[in-house]
Amino acid sequence: MITGTCLCGGVQYTYAGEIRELVVCHCDMCKRAQGTPFATNAPIERAAFRLLCGEDLLKAYFSSEKKKRVFCSNCGSPLYSERTDLPEIIRLRVGTVTSGHIPQPSYQSFCDFSAKWLTLDLDCPQYKERKH
Repeated sequence: MITGTCLCGGVQYTYAGEIRELVVCHCDMCKRAQGTPFATNAPIERAAFRLLCGEDLLKAYFSSEKKKRVFCSNCGSPLYSERTDLPEIIRLRVGTVTSGHIPQPSYQSFCDFSAKWLTLDLDCPQYKERKH
């Protein structure tokens, strides 16, 4: 079981599944959306994801035609994103996880856009663009 919350605690969730894939993304959109040099995302099954509270606090922003980023309107914490062409999957922002196992990164994507001032010493594949 994975549990998580936004910064203010207004949005809380559970995921009744296992995180099997962890992606470190260096694309410019993820960096700006997170306010960090990279994002750590886990594709998870929507059917096993449950909001415990705070649904009324959720706001969304379409950063591209098919991708919606969901965040807490109170504290601004990015929680997950979803694609209109992949409705069964959401991409959980693992920085919001408060308990449960998070695996080592599976791979890094958009490595050509990585911050030049930061070196990540990760033993995982690196791709110039999205893996899939």
